[in-house]
Amino acid sequence: QVQVVESGGGLVQPGGSLRLSCAASRSISSIYIMGWHRQAPGKQRELVATITSGGTTNYADSVKGRFTMSMDNARNTVYLQMNSLKVEDTAVYYCNVRNILNKTSYWGQGTQVTVSS
Repeated sequence: QVQVVESGGGLVQPGGSLRLSCAASRSISSIYIMGWHRQAPGKQRELVATITSGGTTNYADSVKGRFTMSMDNARNTVYLQMNSLKVEDTAVYYCNVRNILNKTSYWGQGTQVTVSS
């Protein structure tokens, strides 16, 4: 079992920046991938970015060049640095820890990001 806690959401103007944090309750070994997903009102949840324990990242096309995901292994924490935010980035952002061997996923409670002038 892995507990996942997100933080760092809030209200920001278009063009602004926010950094989200996601802390896992245990060390993230090589069998896990951590990811950020988001869900806007009336839309399906979508994958934003992922990172492996080795630091390899992948991003959705909609956020490439604007968002950066990073990991602090010592703190079992991942971050999502979001720059040049757009109104369409408004959503609840969820952190996910997925065991790549048995496909078990653990989700956080979500953190709201609102981009508005």
